[in-house]
Amino acid sequence: MAFLPSTARAVLRCAAPGLMAALALASCSAAPSVEDADVPAWKAKVLPSASSVVLEDSGKILKREPLVKSTAVPAGDYTLTVACDGGGKAFFTVSADGREITEAGAACNGSYETARVDLPSGGTVEVTASSVDVPLIYAYQLAAAR
Repeated sequence: MAFLPSTARAVLRCAAPGLMAALALASCSAAPSVEDADVPAWKAKVLPSASSVVLEDSGKILKREPLVKSTAVPAGDYTLTVACDGGGKAFFTVSADGREITEAGAACNGSYETARVDLPSGGTVEVTASSVDVPLIYAYQLAAAR
């Protein structure tokens, strides 16, 4: 059986998109899952080091439930540095003695954001990490401003 040139072109036109799709799928590799992420190693790469950290945390947000950490902090000016990865956005709220001081958001792409935190009086400071775009990994540090 002989193929006419027009038939061969038609076959190639139909086969090319399928071949391209197969090659594209073969070259893709699955991204590591958040559940398997090495959070301490990721945090070390993403957040800048700070010597005057008064409160910090990192981990995985696997459900849409806020994660809260608190400690006693003296009055002063602070910088909240936040980061997340895994897609979407995470939010970090700083409260002092039950009163919201500031909120910072971070796009979950491995970069970090900062926010200024002014604590006119010392007290218990609480940082809440939350997101509706789960699962993701997060890290933050509250450090005295220089």
